[in-house]
Amino acid sequence: MIETAGPGMARGQGDFFVCDILAAMPKHDLASMEHPLFSLSTRPDRRILDYTHNDTRIVITPSVKGRATIFDADILIFCISQLVAALNAGREVARTLTLTAHDLMLATGRDTSGDGYKRLRDAFERLAGTRITTNIVTGETEVTSGFGLIESWEIVRRTRAGRMVSVSVTLSDWIYRAVLARSVLTLSRDYFGLRKPLERRLYELARKHCGRQAVWPVSLEVLLKKTGSASPRRVFRAMLREIAARDPLPDYTLSEQADDLWRIRPRRLAEEAAGAGPVLKPATLDQARALAPGWDPYGLEAEWREMWHRSGRPPLRSPDRAFLGWLAKRKG
Repeated sequence: MIETAGPGMARGQGDFFVCDILAAMPKHDLASMEHPLFSLSTRPDRRILDYTHNDTRIVITPSVKGRATIFDADILIFCISQLVAALNAGREVARTLTLTAHDLMLATGRDTSGDGYKRLRDAFERLAGTRITTNIVTGETEVTSGFGLIESWEIVRRTRAGRMVSVSVTLSDWIYRAVLARSVLTLSRDYFGLRKPLERRLYELARKHCGRQAVWPVSLEVLLKKTGSASPRRVFRAMLREIAARDPLPDYTLSEQADDLWRIRPRRLAEEAAGAGPVLKPATLDQARALAPGWDPYGLEAEWREMWHRSGRPPLRSPDRAFLGWLAKRKG
């Protein structure tokens, strides 16, 4: 459940927009997927990260509680997903949202025990305390001043035992502009089942860089830099090999090539090449863009393929017609 304060209304007095927490597909902003904004450490990471890649520079300064982690980003993903769902439904949105804590935890696969609520509170504090200075453009605005990943948060309602029931979150203007500009991508729901930080980060990079191309070749050095891993090269290489052997990434495969070159490939293209999956025409995705303006057509395709897999991979006489029919129902 999400409550957004519309223009001219006090926070908490806006119309109520109720979105099924499992109906809203997970969305993440492009900048967070492209660059290592979040720590991969499971211990408090108090290092200042000064990252430069091509023309982009990011300086990330943690609070005394440490830098926001890749698991803390679940909160932003949930907020972004709900805002995009509201926009798709034609609703007004605002930077301040009032969320049901249990829904957030359930949608992102978090523990809903008492410890889970404490960890959620710690995550809010790290997100608000982590400061970013960057020249990344969101929408059409280049940000050069410092800001937090969220501007503020507060517990709106508690149980008698003091456990948070609902929480109000004000997103940074930087994140909010990314949502309004639709600078977001759809994630697989299985993303939240990845329990190792590096697996999550590799999936984000794969989702951002692969698109419809058959393969994303990337060097070990670039992967080390873009994941934000603090591991030595030899340790990082061993970690990649272990992940490649287990093959846990949703929708993508990771494989090692010669000379410290790695290859990430979409599973769906491998299935299509082997004749094991439905093939959609490029024109069908163009139709999807027209039918669902502002939606991510590749995310919709991935969601449809996930549904097709889970239904037992039934033979499709016309995959394109089946996809467009599913999309019409999905929108309705």
